[in-house]
Amino acid sequence: MHEHKSIIQQTQCWLDKVVIGHNICPFAKKERDANRIRFVVESSVQFETALEKLLRECEYLEQNSNTETTLFILENMAEKFNDYLDFLDIANQLLIDQGYEGVFQLASFHPDYCFAGSALDDPANYTNRSPRPMLHIIRETSLEQVLQNYPNPEDIPQRNIDYCRQLGLEVMQKMLNDCK
Repeated sequence: MHEHKSIIQQTQCWLDKVVIGHNICPFAKKERDANRIRFVVESSVQFETALEKLLRECEYLEQNSNTETTLFILENMAEKFNDYLDFLDIANQLLIDQGYEGVFQLASFHPDYCFAGSALDDPANYTNRSPRPMLHIIRETSLEQVLQNYPNPEDIPQRNIDYCRQLGLEVMQKMLNDCK
C-alpha cells in the first residue's frame, strides 16, 4: 500500500538519521546494512487485531532466521502515550503467555515517549521517540551475543541520555520532525 510505503520511509529515515546516524543503538547499523530489519505497518485500530498480528510477526521471525528483527509500526492506534503504554503492557504479557519469554523482547518507541519522572521536553526522551508508535521485536539470543562482545553495554542508556541532552531539545525535535 502506498501509505504504508510512506510510513516505512519515515521509519527508515529515523532509523538511518537518528538511531544509526547518532549511534543511539550501536547494533543497528550492521543489521540495516545487511538488510535484516523488517518493517511491518499494522493498520488496525483494535488492540486485539494488532496483538494477533504481533504474534504472527514473532512466528515469522521464528521461521525466517535471515530476518534479524522487526519494527512493528502502529499506524492508527496508540497515538496517546498512555494508550501506547497500555498496549505495550498487554503485548509483553502476551509474549509471556504464548511462550516467547526468553525468545523475543520488545523495545518501545513513540512520538511522545517520556521516561517516568522526566519532563516532556527533556531531550533524553528522544532516545525512544520515533515518527510513529512502534514495537521493536528483538531476538533475545542475538541481543545476548552482541552484548557479550560490547564493552560496558549497561552504559548505553545513560550515554544516550547524556548525548541527547548535550545536543539539546531543538536539535532532537528537528531530527525527528525531518523524518515525519
